[in-house]
Amino acid sequence: MGKKRKHSETEAPAPVKKNDESAPERPKRTLLGWKDKSEGEAEKSKALSSSGFKNKEKVLVTCSRRISFRYRSLMLNMVSLLPHCKKDSKVEAKSSKGATLNELIELKGSNSCLFFECRKHKDLYMWMVKSPSGPSVKFLVKAVHAMEELKLTGNHLKGSRPLLTFSSNFDKDAHWKLLKEMLTQVFGIPKEHRKSKPYHDHVFVFSIVDEHIWFRNYQISVPHNESDKIAKGGLDKMTLIEVGPRFCLNPIKIFGGSFGGPTLYENPLYVSPNQIRALEKRNKAGKFAKKIKAKTRKKMHELSNPLEPDEFADMWKDDE
Repeated sequence: MGKKRKHSETEAPAPVKKNDESAPERPKRTLLGWKDKSEGEAEKSKALSSSGFKNKEKVLVTCSRRISFRYRSLMLNMVSLLPHCKKDSKVEAKSSKGATLNELIELKGSNSCLFFECRKHKDLYMWMVKSPSGPSVKFLVKAVHAMEELKLTGNHLKGSRPLLTFSSNFDKDAHWKLLKEMLTQVFGIPKEHRKSKPYHDHVFVFSIVDEHIWFRNYQISVPHNESDKIAKGGLDKMTLIEVGPRFCLNPIKIFGGSFGGPTLYENPLYVSPNQIRALEKRNKAGKFAKKIKAKTRKKMHELSNPLEPDEFADMWKDDE
């Protein structure tokens, strides 16, 4: 029986690879295809160079219990206009609502809040808060008209980013400047937000008239026909069509903290709706008192000046 060959004799010697003939490194695979290493490094360096402030604004929108249907529809309109907001269940409007809402804001990962508080089924107050350090503003909301109520012809994409415009008198006083900055942060949709669309097709207008902030929402209408198509930057043919909702904000107080704290500003022209209703009742009560006094005067006049007996009163009566 012959001898078996050794395993080392049967194997051919492996060729020695030179450093110059090494295989190229496999590129990284992405969802869009194969990505070259040089391109990845270029994008990474570009991202590092452009890395700065990134807007991560998130707004919690909620309301108090026993809110009326009209004010609830306004709140839902605001939720549909702000894709970066988060809606939560109703909160009891008590003295401890500030602590409850601050905890809710933290749990939702938000840093701002719009809280709609309804009192006596008549008055709507809106809190605009920056949490957790403040400031916070309390508004009385008047002249409320929701989208469903107005039925306007304007329309724009849901989730598109708005242009914010402010009237020139926002730069007049310090408290208006603070309100302008807060409105910009709350109503300005962050760039590249996952629920937003990268288009600007509507405008939020904030204007100060009679110490009140009036809100309007307009669609930017551009002709799309080939004959009427306008060049980039041509604003003469653009038109604005109102979409809604409409409301008016009367600032009451600005606080230094979240849902409270030191008072930074108090509106000297503010009159509460309770005082207005009490004055109207007093005026109505005054009218009623005037009527009672007129009746008593008439009776006293009739008693003091009796009519003389008529000599012809019994002329047509039959003789018994």
